[in-house]
Amino acid sequence: MSKRDYYEILEVTKTANADEIKKSYRKLAMKYHPDRNPDDPSAEAKFKEAAEAYDVLSDENKRAQYDRFGHAGLNQGMGGGYQNVNMDDIFSRFSDIFGEGSPFGDIFGGGRGGRTRRSRGQRGSDLRIAVKLTLEEVAAGVEKKIKLKRNVKCETCDGTGADSPSDFQTCSMCGGAGEIRRQAGGGFFQQILVSTCPTCQGDGRVINKSCASCKGEGRIPEDDLITIKIPAGVSEGMQISKRGKGHAGLRGGPPGDLIVQIEEKEHPDFEREGDNLLHELYISFPDAALGTTVEVPTIDGKARFKVNPGTQSGKMVRLKGKGIPSINGYGSGDLIVHVNVWTPKNLNSEEKKLLEKLQSSNNFTPNPTQSDKSFMSRVKEFFS
Repeated sequence: MSKRDYYEILEVTKTANADEIKKSYRKLAMKYHPDRNPDDPSAEAKFKEAAEAYDVLSDENKRAQYDRFGHAGLNQGMGGGYQNVNMDDIFSRFSDIFGEGSPFGDIFGGGRGGRTRRSRGQRGSDLRIAVKLTLEEVAAGVEKKIKLKRNVKCETCDGTGADSPSDFQTCSMCGGAGEIRRQAGGGFFQQILVSTCPTCQGDGRVINKSCASCKGEGRIPEDDLITIKIPAGVSEGMQISKRGKGHAGLRGGPPGDLIVQIEEKEHPDFEREGDNLLHELYISFPDAALGTTVEVPTIDGKARFKVNPGTQSGKMVRLKGKGIPSINGYGSGDLIVHVNVWTPKNLNSEEKKLLEKLQSSNNFTPNPTQSDKSFMSRVKEFFS
């Protein structure tokens, strides 16, 4: 079953700004919140669907990638969507939308049935790296092994930061809630303001004796080797996300993500224009006048084609399917060969005499017709 369009899910247009997207998501999240729809089994699925759409459209880079490539362009980073994600993860990931002290705090700041919704520890930060690819790697897809230094979970304490499970005690400041609540305002406009407990940093517990290996952080720095599969057709500036491969969280918190930004190396033979490749071919004046067969490089080998007699400098030849594969899987771009007729710069006396004899010939006098399109017209034709 194909996924629905994210803009359709959030009931906004493709030109919607960040505030409009956020406002619409808030409305849908309230409408489909499972606690408000206990008798509707489809509500949770719609709630998750809206969360997934907001995750993409609220992020400038993900939204640009989605607008350009659709769902297929996000497969590497989205990890298959939210349908199998724990509900607590969605509340944690989107708690900033409703904010501390929001009138909806009992729904999005607290758990179902009045239980406090808090997570142990703090989420680890994301890791960002750049990977440079050749055009050959872009065309074929590639698997990269990357060595990096990141914080990983301390195995001695299993990420808790405590010397032993008995070395925890309930935080006296928040009573184990991990948050401090205070009343603000009065009368009809009374609000409950919620803030993270400054003593336990939201954990609800404090450590009596810290783990000797990680000094109470629950994580330690380590060199790690990570394998990243990069699909064919990626382009400069595109980002691929690997969930959970960033820094480990503090004191058992969830890990951050690894964000891989694609960079392209310059190629000696080609320039890239979307999924198309451009190649500059130079031929001699006699070959242009008499015609010839030429061989040009392609991204995976070589190709031959015929240059017709009378070919003009600036002619473009399109070799179908010899470009970069589409990241959406819909075929490949083309190789566009720009033919340049080479004018010799240094002539010997014999060559000069030969050309002087031809100089007065009518056939060597420029006589373009309307069928001889301008260079810019040909460019527009090839890229339209």
